[in-house]
Amino acid sequence: MIKSFLVIGMGRFGTSVAKELCELGHEVLAVDNHEVNIENVQDTVTHAVIADATEERTLKSLGIRNYDAVIVSIGQDLASSVLITLAVKELGAAQIVCKARDEQHRKILEQIGADRVIIPEEESGAKLALQVSEENIIDSLEVSETFGILEINLPTRWAGKRIRQIDIRRKYACFVAAVKKAGAGDTVIVSPGPDYVFEVGDILVLLGDKNDLAEVSHL
Repeated sequence: MIKSFLVIGMGRFGTSVAKELCELGHEVLAVDNHEVNIENVQDTVTHAVIADATEERTLKSLGIRNYDAVIVSIGQDLASSVLITLAVKELGAAQIVCKARDEQHRKILEQIGADRVIIPEEESGAKLALQVSEENIIDSLEVSETFGILEINLPTRWAGKRIRQIDIRRKYACFVAAVKKAGAGDTVIVSPGPDYVFEVGDILVLLGDKNDLAEVSHL
């Protein structure tokens, strides 16, 4: 499903998020108050505009409620980051994801209404893009340029079926490394056998090529 995102701040992290979201097939409006930053990204996103997002009239003109998520990628300027986060919250953003420069900044943004706060040194822009665009993805880890690990909610169509019935390895070229059981504390089944029956609420840890994992995440 195609989603729409507003990414504010086209520094290195914001640019990475915006480009990756577009590569995943979503619509992205990139906003920055520096012309050079917009020029660097305008050919790789859906729309890009030069604007000062700290001005409330600018944010109102962008139609905040129309986006599946607003990503505030202004980490170094604490005042601007807080101001924009407060404004998009008041304007009814469906989801607010913010970039923070440190733990203190993170706590402030969470307290004023950010749904999720990222410290770039801990998470990459590409990883964030994948997670905000796919609701069933819980976490992901890039092992190499082509290989990754994906933690994902069980696709609805797999519930009640055995691993052998789905034929995950052949059909999706992925390996089920583990299953975390819903409502069973910390119960984890490592390398479940082919006769394991998936249950609603299961969380899967999959290994495989990143393109194949992306296909599973769309199920």
